[in-house]
Amino acid sequence: MVKRNRPLPLKPSKSRAALTITHPNAAGIDIGSASHYVAVPPDRDDEPVREFPSFTADLHALADWLTACGVDTVALESTGVYWIALFELLESRGFTVLLVNARHVKNVSGRKSDVLDCQWLQQLMTYGLLHGAFRPADAVCVLRSLWRQRGMLLRGQGRQVQHMQKALTQMNIQLTNVISDVAGETGQKILRAIIEGERDPYALAAMKNVRIRASTAEIAKSLQGSWRPEHLFALKQALDMFDFIGMQLAECDREIEQQLQSLQAHDGEPARGKKRSRARNAPKFDLRTQLFKVCGVDLTRIDGIDVTTALAVISETGADMSRFPSVGHFTSWLGLCPGTKITGGKVMSGKTKRVANRAAQALRLAAAALRSSQSALGAYFRRMCARMDKPKAVTAAAHKLARLIYTMLTKGEEYTDQGQEYYEERYRERVLRHMSRRAEKMGMKLIALEQAA
Repeated sequence: MVKRNRPLPLKPSKSRAALTITHPNAAGIDIGSASHYVAVPPDRDDEPVREFPSFTADLHALADWLTACGVDTVALESTGVYWIALFELLESRGFTVLLVNARHVKNVSGRKSDVLDCQWLQQLMTYGLLHGAFRPADAVCVLRSLWRQRGMLLRGQGRQVQHMQKALTQMNIQLTNVISDVAGETGQKILRAIIEGERDPYALAAMKNVRIRASTAEIAKSLQGSWRPEHLFALKQALDMFDFIGMQLAECDREIEQQLQSLQAHDGEPARGKKRSRARNAPKFDLRTQLFKVCGVDLTRIDGIDVTTALAVISETGADMSRFPSVGHFTSWLGLCPGTKITGGKVMSGKTKRVANRAAQALRLAAAALRSSQSALGAYFRRMCARMDKPKAVTAAAHKLARLIYTMLTKGEEYTDQGQEYYEERYRERVLRHMSRRAEKMGMKLIALEQAA
């Protein structure tokens, strides 16, 4: 425990109304890796600030002390991953726990310390000046952790592919110059044959798939190298690690499928639409049907949204959008809406805020894939690219995708693409309408060429 420290005074400005107490039973906790500092209202205990180690038994003692002090609302500072265990424990004990952004509470005058931080959190929470970060339901958090674990495994598998390419290059095996992907069917057959002892370049080149554009002679020429044993050993270990991570991915996919089945709230199957090629790194089970039973709508009907993008969004937010009062709140949380930096009625900056949001990242990747799409969304993205630079156009298209997802999940209606021609015609009508209004203000009138003739 620590000694009692005088609470920080929070004096309202003369030009503003006095602050009103909205959470009289609030506590503030400053999170640390080894210990947590907790502050309760000064009238609840002789020592309103205490230090608790981060062991599980001490966390239970922390919760017991908060209960004895009559606390029902707790503000936690989001510090790394150290807050997760305490957050889950307090939530299971019936407390209202708000995870606050450390950037919003860092401006404290005077000397900075853990004691002052927890007191500052407690006072701000008492006056209702803090807002909790979005955290989905516990079942969705499980799905989110599994999907993030799968992403980490995929990145690890990608690093092993780089190790394979490095070993081949060190032996001057220029296979990557004639085959685009050594992790594909042809590349894997050739690499495994090399590990088993095959050295004949024409025998190795004969393993190519019919879809490989390079000729057998070109592949055989690229497979002439030094075959040094140390590089062959590195290639073998990279292949073994690649296979091991593949087994872990299969196990992770089974866990994701089971978790999706536990989240199912709807019956039926998605309607048949246009056949799309399955993403290479997508799970092997029927993910589209599982997502439909979770959401009640088929998010993949939106052009640019495949099953992996849909799962990336659902794993971060869940199918219940009630936590977001409007679509504007949802896009703001994603960091996809324009900024509102306004001073004196003048917009100083409309730059979107920087957020580390995996759902927004997935939507941006989906938006960038609309470049060659012949849908209405593809036409919109290309028009945005003509008006602004590429990153802003991607953000604008991702914003539209987010609005469509929110509408589908809240209204339970399927999305129907009207096509590129429909969008272009609507855009032309909108432009003509605006031009007519401007002409009327100038005392003129627009006349079509057919009518003028």
